[in-house]
Formats: sequence, structure tokens, C-alpha cells
Amino acid sequence: MITNLRIQNVALINEVEVDFAPGLNVLSGETGAGKSIVVDSINFLLGGRVSRELIRAGADFASVQGVMEFDGSFFSFVKEGLFELGIETEDAQIMLSRVMQADTGKSVCKINGRTVTVSVLKSAAQLLVDLHGQHEHQSLLDPIKQLTMLDQFCGAELSEDKKILEGLLSRYRELNRELKKLTSTASAEQIEIWRFQLDEIEKAALKPDEEDALTAKRNRLAGVEKLSRNTASVVGLLYSGFFENRPGQLSAVDQTAKAAALSAEIAKLDPDRENLHSALVDIHTQLAEITRDFRDYMDELDADPQELDKAETRLDTIYRLKKKYGGTVETILKKQEELTKNLDGVENSEAEIARVTAKRKELTKEITSVCGKMNALRTSRAQEISAQITEILRELGMQNAEFFMEISKKTSFTPDGNDEIEFMFLPNPGEPAKPLRRIASGGEMSRIMLAIKTILTDKISTVIFDEVDTGISGRTAQQVAEKLLTVSRTRQILCITHLPQIAAMADTHFLIQKSVHQGEEARTVTTVSPLSHDDAINELARLTGGAQITDATLQAAREMKMQADGMK
Repeated sequence: MITNLRIQNVALINEVEVDFAPGLNVLSGETGAGKSIVVDSINFLLGGRVSRELIRAGADFASVQGVMEFDGSFFSFVKEGLFELGIETEDAQIMLSRVMQADTGKSVCKINGRTVTVSVLKSAAQLLVDLHGQHEHQSLLDPIKQLTMLDQFCGAELSEDKKILEGLLSRYRELNRELKKLTSTASAEQIEIWRFQLDEIEKAALKPDEEDALTAKRNRLAGVEKLSRNTASVVGLLYSGFFENRPGQLSAVDQTAKAAALSAEIAKLDPDRENLHSALVDIHTQLAEITRDFRDYMDELDADPQELDKAETRLDTIYRLKKKYGGTVETILKKQEELTKNLDGVENSEAEIARVTAKRKELTKEITSVCGKMNALRTSRAQEISAQITEILRELGMQNAEFFMEISKKTSFTPDGNDEIEFMFLPNPGEPAKPLRRIASGGEMSRIMLAIKTILTDKISTVIFDEVDTGISGRTAQQVAEKLLTVSRTRQILCITHLPQIAAMADTHFLIQKSVHQGEEARTVTTVSPLSHDDAINELARLTGGAQITDATLQAAREMKMQADGMK
């Protein structure tokens, strides 16, 4: 609840500090005294949109501070809500403040001394105060909060359904994550690319040491003409039979054979030179073998001339794959292994995707079934509650009005199900029903909210009613007063009124007055003062009989106050 409100330099208010109490706090005063200034100040504190005209003429700034205290479930609700806004509090006391500068029109907002944005201030204020009238801070107009209030009346059965739904949604999210992981491995386009790449590499049939051998072969085939000529010369020098057009010329093989024969004669005559003979024989044998090898090499050089083209083509293939998949053949082969593994995984995942998709489909049926059960329960309770609220509205002077809750279904699911709710209001027969949030009349809105607050419970600890008494009197005014009293038993009520029936119900009564202060420059000032019991009686007499207070009006005021106290 609001325990303290301090207003500085707002319109006609120079400085006012008000200590509110639990229960029903009534603010009254003559027309034009400045009752709307107090409400506008609270709206400013709660993050409402205002202009620089709010600032008192001649002042540099306008400032409003509010101290709020909570206990029990109210504090738990506020603490959790503030935590979601990034504000931590362990104290059951919260202070809001907002200051607007006259020169710039900009404002500084604070919660417990910490500077916050207007948006955060407004969101925090919606946890603390409901302001009903021509203002924007009306939590009951939020469809999400409307659903929460309805659910409180659906009892343990709906709570159990929500627990079941929460478990189902948790499993559904797990399946979605699993499915996303499976499908995000590769797109259909990526899989096709992998298959193309693997096919390309497999067709090449690369071998680890193939490139070096092909390079050597290509170099050899590229110089085959020179190789053939030089090889022929070598063979010709080693073997005389190769050059038939050179009769009489001894080749190296012939000469070493002849030298070996001569050395044999020498060894016979001088056995000590046998070693020289043996060496010549070895040389002759080696030359003969070398000659045969060169002749075989010559035969190879006479191979198919297309071999060079084949080697070049093969090397081009290897070069292209190296450029595309890596710098070496080994890298390409590793890429082949990787692609094979990826595609094997895709084939396995396709079966897994089908399994998870089928499981998710079955889970969706279960979720839909639970949500359908929740919808049926909500629909039934909404009809009961709507009838009760409509009856209260008629007691409050809205004889032809009708209230009902319109429930529709969303395509998505949340822990609250897939229902959307809208509080609807039909002001008069023959007129179309409108969403409650679109009703323009402040007084009408306040009475509707009073009726709703009488039936529905929420976790907002302070409710401010402005214009709740517009256009009513007599029995209807008494009914409004009694409903305000009922609501004030469970939360703090601040009510701006001009009706004695409502003012008589006050647990705490404040008088708003306007006066002119004389000085160097006359200034009009609005003040807010708590009233004693006798002063409250006098104010009730003024509200009943006007400016002229008589003994009769005083006696009527005493009786009215006594009856109100008796109702408490």
C-alpha cells in the first residue's frame, strides 16, 4: 500500500506530504480545489504521460515521491515482478520517485534510489497500484492479467491441468531442440553438395604416392626423344652390334672382352696378375649387364605416345582436386572420409527425424486435449462470474449494462494454455459490445472496475478510484460506497469523491483545499490535510448540504457516519 506521498511544484501544489492508511482513504473537497491534481501527481509517479504544464508556474521542476509497503502475498508478488525487471529488493518497503525539469521537459525516474527508464517505472507501478478513471494504469485492462484473475476462480482443477500442461510443454520443447539439432546438421542443399563432392573424389580414386610417380613419368615422357637418342648412343658405345653401319669399330663390351682375353694370357705367365684379370672380367660382365638394361630401357621408350597425355590428364585431375579440397592428396583423402561420415550420419538422422516428428505429433495431441479441458473450465467459470459482475453493475446504477468474458483460442501454446480472454462490456441494449479497455467514460470505467474488484481478486495492493461517483446519487451512491468498503477490507483504497455516502465510509478522510496566500505576489495553493472525526463530520455536512451547514445537516452527517461505522 501507499504509506506516504510527497508532491512538490505540481500545478497549484507547492509542497504537500500525505500519509495514507490501510483500508478506505477518501479525498474530498470543493469543486476546483485540486482533487484532480493529486490524481495527476500519482499518475505522473506511476510513469504516466504528462506535459510540462504539470509543473507549477515559476518552478524549475516538479517532483513526486511515493513510499509503499507490502506484506504477505502482496510482497511476494511485487518482489518477483521487480526481479523480472532487473530490480532486487529484500525490504518490504519500496520508494518510487520522478522529477521533471521545466527547461527540458525530461524526467528522471528512480526505484529505491536506482535510476530507471520511464518504461521500467511504469512496468513496476503496474505491480503496485491500480488507478481507475481517465488514466492508463489499469491492470485489469491487460488481457494477460484478465486471464490470471479468471484462473484464480477456476480453483485446484485448473491448477492441476496447468501442471500437466507445463510438463507436456517441457517435453515438447525438448523434442523441438532435438529436432532442430537433427535438422540443423545439414540442409537438403548441403547434403546434395556433400554427395557431389564425395562422388567426385571417389571417381578420381586417388592413391597416396601416385602424384610423385606420375610427375616423374610425365617428365620422362616429355623428354622421350632426347632420351631415345642418348640411350642409343650409349648402347652403341657399349655394344658394337647395335651400329651395323660402323664395321670394324670395337665397342666397350668388345674391347673389355678382348682386354680380358689378353689379361688371361698375362696371368698364365705371371700368376701375380690374376687379380687384374679378374677385375677386367668383372668389368666386362657389368658392361654387358648395363648394355642389356639400356636396351630394355630403349624398348620402354618406344611405348605408346598417348601415355604422356594420360599422365598429364591424371596430374591435372589431381591438381584440380587439391585446389578444391586441400593442398595435398592426403588432405583430399581425409575430406573423402569426412564426407562419407557426414552422409552416413544424414542417413541415420533421417530415420531419427521421422521418429522425433511422430513423437512430437502425439505430444501435440495431448497438449491440445489438456488445453481443451482448460478452455471448457474457463468458459464455465467465466459465465458464472460475468453474471455476478453484471448483477453488481445494475446495483451500481447501470441497469441495462452487461458484462461478459470473450474467450478465443490462439494458435500457439503457453503454460497458461492457448486461450485469450477479453473483458467485454455492453452499455445499453442495441449497442455493440466493446472491449473494456476501449470504454471512454472515466466514471463508467471506475464503476465497472469496482464491480470486477468486488468479485475478482488480484495481487495489486492499492486501488485508486477517480470519478467512481460521476452521475450517481441516492441508493446507487450507497451501493457504490458499500462496494468500496467491501474491497477495502482486503486492500488499500484511495477514492476521490464528492458524495457523502462514500465519504462516510472512510477509514481515513483527507480534505483538499485551495487558498490564496498573500505576499509580495499572491499565489493560489492547494493543500491536502487529514481530518479528525469532528472535521470529517463537518465535511460530510458540507457534502450533504452545500456551503451552508446547519444543525440539521450536521445531525444528518453524524447519523450517516454512525451508520457507516456500524457497517464496518
